[in-house]
Amino acid sequence: MARPREFDHDEVLTAAMLHFWQFGFESTSIKDLAAEMGMSVASIYNAFGDKRALFLRVLEHYVDSSFEDRLSRIEGNLAPRAAIEAFFKEIVERSLQDHARKGCMLINSALELAPHDEEFRQVVSLVLARVESFFHRCVQAGQKDGTIDPTLPARDMARLLIAVHIGIRVMARSRPERAQLEGMLRPALAFLKPSHVNPLV
Repeated sequence: MARPREFDHDEVLTAAMLHFWQFGFESTSIKDLAAEMGMSVASIYNAFGDKRALFLRVLEHYVDSSFEDRLSRIEGNLAPRAAIEAFFKEIVERSLQDHARKGCMLINSALELAPHDEEFRQVVSLVLARVESFFHRCVQAGQKDGTIDPTLPARDMARLLIAVHIGIRVMARSRPERAQLEGMLRPALAFLKPSHVNPLV
């Protein structure tokens, strides 16, 4: 009996991630994935299960490589308000450099799959909840150090920032223009300023 072909899990998951990210779940076939991953269809099923199971693994891989390290790095090295601003600066720059207009794979999944698939909805909700918690911690800490208006409900502001994040990512797929994206962000950041500071300055 021939030995099963060995493969690098991170490498093949990244290949699958890039294809799903570009074309979406519904428009991707298992044969497309086999070609991108350099694996046979049978090997994909043996290693990862069906297309749906593979997509869930890919989504986890995307989150691990795209969100977790970035949030930890930003929050661990910057003051609270600066951390929020740095997060969004990276989002805007990533969006402007995304010449294929792939957008954010997580948000794409929220739009394509979460409305009619409970398991995907839970995965997307869990990750967005982590980002919301990052914003919530930053807002609370900024309220304590005087850089964010202490009269604002911290949880509501975190939810507003999540909405801005999603909006920027979605808008960038159709209008990837700096003025457009920064114009969406500017009022939200101004709103965070303490009430004695002119929010438009």
